[in-house]
Amino acid sequence: MKSAATTLPPIASVLDVAGIRKQFPSLERRHLGYDVAYFDGPGGTQVPRAVGDAITDYLYNHNANTHWAYPASAETDEMLAASRLALADFLGAGEDEIAFGANMTTLTFHLARALGRGWGPGDEVVVTELDHHGNIAPWQALVRERGITLRVVRMDTSTGQLDFEDLARNITDRCRLLAIGAASNALGTITDIRKAATLAHAAGALVFVDAVHYAPHVLVDVRRLDCDFLACSPYKFYGPHSGVLFVRRELLDGLDVPKLLPAPDIGPERLETGTQNHECIIGAAAAVDFLASLAGSTGTRRSRLAATFDALHERALAQTTLLWEQLEALPRVTLYGPPPSEPRTSTLSLTVSGLSSTEVATRLAERGLFVSNGDFYAHTIVERLGLLDEGLLRIGCVCYTSDDEVARLIDGLRKIAN
Repeated sequence: MKSAATTLPPIASVLDVAGIRKQFPSLERRHLGYDVAYFDGPGGTQVPRAVGDAITDYLYNHNANTHWAYPASAETDEMLAASRLALADFLGAGEDEIAFGANMTTLTFHLARALGRGWGPGDEVVVTELDHHGNIAPWQALVRERGITLRVVRMDTSTGQLDFEDLARNITDRCRLLAIGAASNALGTITDIRKAATLAHAAGALVFVDAVHYAPHVLVDVRRLDCDFLACSPYKFYGPHSGVLFVRRELLDGLDVPKLLPAPDIGPERLETGTQNHECIIGAAAAVDFLASLAGSTGTRRSRLAATFDALHERALAQTTLLWEQLEALPRVTLYGPPPSEPRTSTLSLTVSGLSSTEVATRLAERGLFVSNGDFYAHTIVERLGLLDEGLLRIGCVCYTSDDEVARLIDGLRKIAN
C-alpha cells in the first residue's frame, strides 16, 4: 500500500501560474463581484487539491491508531513514516530527526520545557526583537519557571535588520541557547542564521531557529544553517495546520521531555506527546510533494524542491520589486523592512497615513483583495516602529499569486492613498 502523500503526479511547470492556480479550489471564490486575490499567505497559504485529497484519503480509507496488528493501523504507521521522510527531505535532515506537533508554538514550548529542566539562575537565553512571540514567550516562561536570564537583541528600525554587533555583545559564556528567527513574518527580513549560529556555538550555546516564515520562501538546509533545532509550520507552505520540529540526532535522546511512562524513550516519537493529528501529518507531506511536483518527476524529491524554490524565488522577487517601487511612490504610504535588493522574502508591510491597517484592509477586501493587518504576533517589531495603534498592513506573494493580482493590489492601494 502506498500513501496518497507519496504518489502525486507532476502538476504544473513552476512558472506556469495558470496551471498552478487550477490546483487551488479556493481561488474560485468571489467577493462583492470580484475574484478574490489572496495576499494573506504570510499568515497561512491556501491549500491545493492534492493536499485535501491526501487528508480525505487517510480519513476515509486508513484512519486508525498506530502500532497495532491490523491493516489500517499498519497503513497508518507506513504513511506516518513516509511523512517523516518527506519533511526530512524538505528540511535537509534525517527522518529520525523530525517530530510533529500541533503547531510551531506548542512544539517550542515543549522543547523549552525540556531544555529548561537543566537550566537555572545564571543561565541565559538570547532572543531578538525581530522574532514572532512564538519564539519569545516559550523562553520567557523559563525566566519564571527556572530563574534564567533572557537577553534581547535589538533590531535596526531604519532597515528592519538585526543588529549583529548587539547580538555579539549579548552572547556570553553564560548563554545556553540562541533562539532566533530566520525570517521576520512582519517585515520579510532574512537573517544570516549561519553567521549567528557561529557566534552562539563559539560560546558553547545551542541554536534554535524559528523557520516558520523562512521555510515557505527559502529551501531549508539544517546542515548549512548549522542549527541544533528548527521549527516550521506546514500551513505556511500549502499544507494543513500543524507543526514540525527538527532536532539534531545527537541531542534527541538526551532531551528531558515531558512524556508518558510507556512512550518511546528514543527517537522523535518521544517528543510527540499523545496521539498525533495523523491526517495533518500526512497532509503536510502532501504539501511537500506538491512543491516538488512543480519541478516535474525527474530527480530526487530534494533536487526537485530545490528547482521549485529557485524558480518561485525568481518570480516572487520580480513581483516584490514591482510592488516596492510602485507603492513607495504613492502619497501617504510608508514601507517597512529591507528593500528587494537586500535578503528578504516576498512579504511587504506598510502603512497609509491617516488610516489604521484595519481600515485599509477592509477597503481592499471590498475589492476582493484579501490582506492581513495588525501585529501578526510580532508585537515587539510593531512596538519598536511605534505602530501599536495603527498596526501594519501585510502583503505576501506566493506560488499562486498572478501578475494581474499584483496590478489589482497596486491599483487598489493607489485609490486609497489618493
